[in-house]
Amino acid sequence: MNIEIKKSVKPINYFDAINLLEKRLEDLYSKKDKQLIWTLEHNEIFTAGTSYKENEILDNSINLIKTNRGGKITCHGPGQLICYFVIDLREKKDIRKFITCIENTIIETLKSYKIDTFSDKNNIGIWYSKNQSINKVAAIGVRVKKWIAYHGFAININNNLDSI
Repeated sequence: MNIEIKKSVKPINYFDAINLLEKRLEDLYSKKDKQLIWTLEHNEIFTAGTSYKENEILDNSINLIKTNRGGKITCHGPGQLICYFVIDLREKKDIRKFITCIENTIIETLKSYKIDTFSDKNNIGIWYSKNQSINKVAAIGVRVKKWIAYHGFAININNNLDSI
């Protein structure tokens, strides 16, 4: 399996990232390029996946960007590690298994930092419990086109949510 691993040090514009992912998807489909795993950060932006509902927006002043990925609303910004990918699923064609693999990767990675997290069948993402409170630590939003998965997941590492 030929995969390019890419890491961006400076924040990447959300639209530039999505355009690159969609071009890579087309190039991978036509075998002109390889798969991609890309870690980065965005400047502050709110994105809404295909599962979000209008009534979930409590503040209409939020600049919400509608996307074609799965999931609900995600706040991206400094201090959040984003992992985008373009992965070919044409051989296995098992999206649920792919999502479970992403969930387990996040859980095992955080476990190596002594952060005990879990997935929840009823709520998308990865969660942790602290002081009898359940908190979301990672969001997952995936789109599959032509059996190629893209978009990715975001892990809240050092976000400042007070400014939001």
